[in-house]
Parts: sequence; structure tokens; C-alpha cells
Amino acid sequence: MGESQEPQIDPPDPEKLNQTMAKIAEQSQRVVQDFIQRQSSGQSEYNVLDPMVIGRAFQELTTRMMSDPAKLMESQIKLWQGYLDLWQSTTKRMMGEEAEPAATPAPSDKRFKDDEWKENPVFDYIKQSYLLASEFMLDSVRSVDGLDPKTAEKVDFYTRQYVDALAPTNFALTNPQVIRRTIETGGENLLQGLSNMLDDLERGKGKLRVKMTDLEKFELGVNVAVTPGKVVFQNDLMQLLQYAPTTEIVHKRPLLIIPPWINKFYILDLRDKNSFIKWAVDEGHTVFIISWVNPDAALAEKSFDDYMHEGPLAAMDAVEKATGEQDVKVIGYCLGGTLLACTLAYMAEKNDDRIKCATFFTSMVDFSEPGELGVFIDEEQLSLMEESMEKTGYFEGSNMAEAFNLLRANDLIWSFVVNNYLMGRDPFPFDLLYWNSDSTRMPRNMHSFYLRNMYQKNLLCNPGGINLDGVAIDLTKIKTPVYILSTKEDHIAPWKSTYAATRIYSGPIRFVLGASGHIAGVINPPAAKKYGYWVNQTLPNTPDEWLAGAEQNEGSWWVDWAGWISEYNDGVVPKRDPGDGKLEVLEDAPGSYVKARI
Repeated sequence: MGESQEPQIDPPDPEKLNQTMAKIAEQSQRVVQDFIQRQSSGQSEYNVLDPMVIGRAFQELTTRMMSDPAKLMESQIKLWQGYLDLWQSTTKRMMGEEAEPAATPAPSDKRFKDDEWKENPVFDYIKQSYLLASEFMLDSVRSVDGLDPKTAEKVDFYTRQYVDALAPTNFALTNPQVIRRTIETGGENLLQGLSNMLDDLERGKGKLRVKMTDLEKFELGVNVAVTPGKVVFQNDLMQLLQYAPTTEIVHKRPLLIIPPWINKFYILDLRDKNSFIKWAVDEGHTVFIISWVNPDAALAEKSFDDYMHEGPLAAMDAVEKATGEQDVKVIGYCLGGTLLACTLAYMAEKNDDRIKCATFFTSMVDFSEPGELGVFIDEEQLSLMEESMEKTGYFEGSNMAEAFNLLRANDLIWSFVVNNYLMGRDPFPFDLLYWNSDSTRMPRNMHSFYLRNMYQKNLLCNPGGINLDGVAIDLTKIKTPVYILSTKEDHIAPWKSTYAATRIYSGPIRFVLGASGHIAGVINPPAAKKYGYWVNQTLPNTPDEWLAGAEQNEGSWWVDWAGWISEYNDGVVPKRDPGDGKLEVLEDAPGSYVKARI
């Protein structure tokens, strides 16, 4: 039998190597010059991971931890016992024996999927050692008594960020995939990775903006946001899109969608096969959607009141002119749902009942338990944020994106660090991540009001807690039939927090819980046959009681929603094309507002 041969490794192409090195040198010089220029000009911006904020939280943790050394010693003994078990099991494996691992990653942990992490005793030891140390660090900070809840939450969050950053998968010498790739390419992957990192530094103007997808592969109106329609109205804050019908007969009552202005509307219209907008049009709805402006300093003083008046209220007036229909069905997504709730309460005070049914996608109105986003919202950080907004007139969208990405750092940060910088590969073209990278700004006045009055003080759920245009907002006066869709793994609007709305609104309520998270759980077309959803005909006091009595269904909640909203369609009429009514067509969908990138 012949000897097995080592795979032949082609040496790097000298010409390509020289070109890469020249590019790296040029990029490095530009990045350094830009850094020096920014430092000399005194430019600074709000930092989501502010060192002073983090430092003060851990200083308090250390003080509390030192006051109870016995508990710290107990954690250290547990760690040492874990390492003893690990050394014993590794020794057995080295001798060819079977051994139970001292630590195993969670089934959902994708970092250690490569076979080498199990089959190679060295990498298995590195993996288990990291897992033991991670558990020790997290258990240690979570067991400290005497911290106020906000500080404890910060410490736990930032400790997890630290632990995730130190994973052996994030380093070239301790990642078997990277080692194989380096051998195969003769090290070209690391040079290309360095070039990719410098590209991201340049794109972020000195701040690392990790590229998640190939941004050149997508164009709005060409291969994303392609459902045919027209812009039929616009003002300072939004353009209103009306979509072309695909059925000869349509439901009489138009459907208006209010997306969040933290992100852009086309999450609901990525591609034909997963477009909620196209599906709704095909279901016979005359669909209108708000496309919010990407604000600059000129709109710094726009308020939450303005977003209500120039958003849904202006849109409803425009829908009436376009279709002749005064009554509408309305959907609000995330922050758009929060605005919808405010608008419904405002209209209740004005005896305005044009909204005949309302749907809320992953929307919060009670912010008492806002999830991990609450880590970034306290007096100290809000003051820093407002100081930055005072200079620019807006909150930079990339900072918001950074905060959201930190909620799922292993999936949305470190996986791309490994792929782009260590493996030296370009990110895969993915429409969802293109949308995720398309950040939007927040006007200073509106954003400060929203964070302070809703997230920090949780005033919206209190009757009369906030005022909009002189009207005391009381959500309990909302008697409109509502459909509330939340998602089980939502990191942004935790479903148990969204359930609180069922104890606030006074009209008929249907609460549905979708599987997956804030985006995938909503964008779940029936044809995909994925995930599932839970329904419960009753609304008990707590979300846990609701789930315990809920029935799980296969497939998409879209079908359930279609059945629910059919009661509010108010018959059928001949199809209505954009421009048929009293509003002229301004431009083709998706419009110009959505194309403004930062």
C-alpha cells in the first residue's frame, strides 16, 4: 500500500502578493492620516461601548465582590475542580480511552461546529478550557450581592461581550479552520484579511465597521424592494408608497403600514418570495407604506408629535385622497407600532375612528422590562448621547446598529471577524444583512423624547404619562380591535414585555407568538414552511400563563393574520392603481427617501 501524500500547496503568486502588500501600505497610511486629522480637530462622537461607563460599573462590582471573599473563593474552587476534570479527561483521550467532557458548548453555539473541536484532543482541550473559564467569569459576576439592578445588568452584559471576544475561534493560532486555510493559501488569507479590515476602518472613518455582506451586489428597486408601486405623497418626514394591485378585485378598506424609522421599510419587501408587501397585495389588499426620511441636522427639532402628524395622520389623509376611503386597516412594526399606539390614543381623544383595526409587529408600549437594550439607557449614557446629538443634530444610525449587533455579538460581529479577517474571505451576498447594514439616523429632539419618556421613565403605559400636541395619551382608551404579533426569541422587543399591551388596550385583542426573532419571526412567508406560531384564545394575566395554555401551529402566522383581518376588509371593490385617485404619482417605488445612505 502506498504512503499517503500531503496535499500540494501552491506558493503565493508573487505579483498578487506585491499588489496586496502595496494596497495594505496605502490603506494603512490613509487610515493613520485620517486618525491624526480627527484627533487634531478634536472630533469625537458618542460611543456605545464607552470606557468610562463600563469602568464605573466594574469598579462597583469589584467593591462588592471584595466584601464577600468567601463567595469568590467558592467560584475559584469550582473552576479548579473543572480544570482537574478537564486534565483528567484529556489525559484519558491522549491514551486512547473514552472520556466524558468537562464542559460542552450549548447546542445553539455555532462557533465549535468544526470536527477538529471534537476529534483533536488539543483543540478539544482549548475549547473546554475556554468554556470553563467563561462559565466561571459569568457565574462570578452574577453571584455578587448588593449591586443595583441596572449595574448588575451592565456588568453581566459587558462580561459576556468580553467572554465572547476571547473565544479561541476569534484567533488565528487557536482556530483549526483558520490554520487549515493559512496552510492552503500560504498565508494569503491573513494578508487579504488585513486588507479587508483596513477597508472596514476606512469605511467607518477610523471606527471598525465590520462588513456583513457584499454591499455592491444589491440595488434598491433592482434586486431588493422590487414590488411595483409608486410614491403618491411626501413631506419632510416621509414618502407614501402605494403598490400596484395584482388582482382585479381588492378589499375595500386600504392597508397602511407604519415601519420603524430606526430601520428602513424594505425589510418587508426584500425579494418576491419573502416580501410581506407583495404577499399582502396578492391577497387583495391595497397596500400603502410609509418610507421615512433619513434625517440630517436640518430636521434636528422634529419631535415625536411631528412623526405622528407627518407620519400616520398625514398618510391616512393621503390614503383617503388616493382611494376615496376614509377608513383604514393599519400595521405598525417595532417603533412604528409604538407610534401607532400613540396615534390610536390621540385619535380616541379626538373622536377619530378611521382606524378600524390595528396590527402590531413586535412592538412595545410598556418598557418596564426592555430587555438588553436597557443596558444602554440610563442617565449617564443618555447625557452622553444628548451631548453628542447637540453637536450633530441627530443620533448616528451606525451607533444604533452597533448596539443591536452587540445583542447577538457571536452571530453579527465575531462570525464576520473570523470570515473576513482570519479566513480572508468576502462576506456572502445576503439581502437581509444588506438591509441590516443600511442604517438610519434619529432626529435629536424626537430621539431624546423617545428614550427618556418611554425607555427610561416608562411613561407611555401610564394614562396621561406623556402629551402629544397637547393631548394626554391614555392607551387604555384604545378600543380598536388589535392583533399583536410577537416573537419568541426577540432580543429587541422581548415577547413577555410586549404581552403587557394585552392588559392595557380596552378593545378585542388577539395575541400571537411567532417562533424565531425580531426579523425572521416576522418575515416568515407561508411558502417557506418554517418556524411556527402559538395561539391562545384567552388572555391570562401573565405571559407564562398564556404560553402554558397556547396551542402550537405549524407554518406561518401570516395565514392566521389573514383570517383575522378578513373581518375588517369591508367588502370588495375594483382594483385601484396608483394615480387613479386625487394624488399624482411622484416617482416609482421604492422612492428616493429610502435610497439615502449614511
